[in-house]
Amino acid sequence: MKKIVITLSLIASVGTVQADNQAVTVILNSGSTMTQGIALVLTNQMQAQGGRVHVLLCDKAGDLALKYNAGEKLKPQDVSPGQLLDSAIKKGASASVCALYLPNTGFSAEQLKEGIKAARPDAMGRETLEAERKVLVF
Repeated sequence: MKKIVITLSLIASVGTVQADNQAVTVILNSGSTMTQGIALVLTNQMQAQGGRVHVLLCDKAGDLALKYNAGEKLKPQDVSPGQLLDSAIKKGASASVCALYLPNTGFSAEQLKEGIKAARPDAMGRETLEAERKVLVF
């Protein structure tokens, strides 16, 4: 019986270590407020559980990277996708807009929130190919 308990404890601790520091890329392109909201709720949850998260914003979701753009508030917490993105960034997530966003929307890099830049396709390609990285697309 002791061996079983010790073995299960070791398995549980190994599982925790593997989840800790997990690299994740969240690619968010939906213009839907609820889709943006759940993607960013999950981003914050992954961070809380030890994940290292990068958020790539493109298409209508790229607007969340703009200064003073929070989006509509969602129930039950009355928080907007923009506020969820800001929260994730404050807790260490990195975020960027896709390379196509700025040249195709007319916005400039100066209009982006602090710390958000345009992603480089070569760097994003390398990142998404990392063997241990999870990539989620919304």
